Amino acid sequence: MYAIIKNGCQQYRVAEGDLIRIDQISSPEGAKISFGEVLMAFDEKNTELATSKTSKIKVTGTIKRHGRYKKIRVVKFKRRKHYMRSHGHKQGFTEVKIESIK
Repeated sequence: MYAIIKNGCQQYRVAEGDLIRIDQISSPEGAKISFGEVLMAFDEKNTELATSKTSKIKVTGTIKRHGRYKKIRVVKFKRRKHYMRSHGHKQGFTEVKIESIK
């Protein structure tokens, strides 16, 4: 069985036991979280479409760790004017292990 969940502005296809990386949240490691917006759920025989916020589909997971991606460099450059600015950014993430889909 697998489901499609929405977290923030991104959608993820998850199954039980999957390890996914979502945008960083402030909960501590080891905390249980549930994903509020489940869009669809699939199993071997049928498909369940979550048409409203009161859907019966629940996806829960455990926070495994917090981390940061590799640094990316952003360069602002104007030709022939001897102007160049460089800026770096490291995005934070939270790794979540999907425990159950009900």
